[in-house]
Amino acid sequence: MTVILGSDEPIFVGIDVGTTKVCTLVGHLGEDHRLRVIGVGIVPSQGMRKGGVVSMEGVARAVEASKDKAERTSGYEITSALISLSGGQIASLNSKGMAGVAGRTIGYDDVGRALDAARSIVLPYNRVMVHVIPRSFVVDGQDGIESPVGMHGYRLEVEAHIVTAGSTALRNLEKCINAAGVEVDGWVISSIASAGVVLTETEREMGAVVCDIGGGTADIAIYIEGAVWHSAVIPVGGEHLTNDIAQGLHLPYETAEAIKHRHGHARSADLDPNQTFAVRPFGEEQTVQIRRVELAQVIEPRVEELFSLVKQEIKRSGYDGLLPAGVVLTGGTSLLPGIREVAGDVLRLPVRSSQPEELRGLVDRLHSPAFSTSVGLIYWAQMLEEERAYDGYRGGIPLPKFSLGRAAEFIRRLLPG
Repeated sequence: MTVILGSDEPIFVGIDVGTTKVCTLVGHLGEDHRLRVIGVGIVPSQGMRKGGVVSMEGVARAVEASKDKAERTSGYEITSALISLSGGQIASLNSKGMAGVAGRTIGYDDVGRALDAARSIVLPYNRVMVHVIPRSFVVDGQDGIESPVGMHGYRLEVEAHIVTAGSTALRNLEKCINAAGVEVDGWVISSIASAGVVLTETEREMGAVVCDIGGGTADIAIYIEGAVWHSAVIPVGGEHLTNDIAQGLHLPYETAEAIKHRHGHARSADLDPNQTFAVRPFGEEQTVQIRRVELAQVIEPRVEELFSLVKQEIKRSGYDGLLPAGVVLTGGTSLLPGIREVAGDVLRLPVRSSQPEELRGLVDRLHSPAFSTSVGLIYWAQMLEEERAYDGYRGGIPLPKFSLGRAAEFIRRLLPG
């Protein structure tokens, strides 16, 4: 969360640093207590490949340009933000922690102590924790508890999902963000940010996979019983499709990217074999006609490979039999026609595509799967407002007041970066 001086209420800022674009969003709670987007800055990405930094100067320049656009549209100066995180440096594991309560009402401090115990694991010297997210709680042997605050007990246990990242990659990206004049409030991996705006409550509870397919990577997160149980990054994305088209059809990269968006399809069997389009390959002085089926035959094997890797990761997690709600596709590459059908064929699960919905404010360009992570970042920041308890008694149970300051401390435990 970013609290900007001169504002009477908190302002939420998220910066999605992707392989193909950098998107800065500024949001605040309107009079109806719903999030409104009041600032947008979208620019082409520079210096990123497969979710990692390859040119610090390029990343810093793109982030600064995106930030400047968001400042002009929102009217606020941006000094800090939540930042998206992706790339092959991401890994995850699950851990348990316990805290003694001594027969009293459980408070947020007790939850924090249990989470601290869960995060007390040995990590390699070159890795740092990004998230410590509670999956479920156990109070005196009673499991499946979503929120133990206000309950009476002696022993509080937590099962937590821990996401780690390579410290070198993280610090390099942080230096780029700082060079653009922005402090990092915290990191949120792309799949978890996207899940907040594309998954329904039923899908979270029943068991579903979010697959956020961007330019350089496909970020996945498995949700079961309302919480994230597994997360990973697959190093295949839309750029790989473009490279395959450029090499297979002997085209300049920019031309391959353009025809991917205009004529691309993931299933050759669904196309009219006589449908063609004009393009000018290398070594040709005039345009030539290429059948759309030929383009799809270049794209299809890479898309099948992507979902084969997703299937392997789901099996490796051990939760492949717990996903009746199937797969939710999002991210810019999920706009490719036919990709949902290929995903269903390979994964043998229900598949649907999703994008941010019910947005308010400056959202003309944001109703697209390409901006799920960006929107998810400011919704993640809004959790600071939602993590409240109430004064007085409810159902005979005294609940402590949860101030914004205590909320910030609680969320910082989840975002240690």
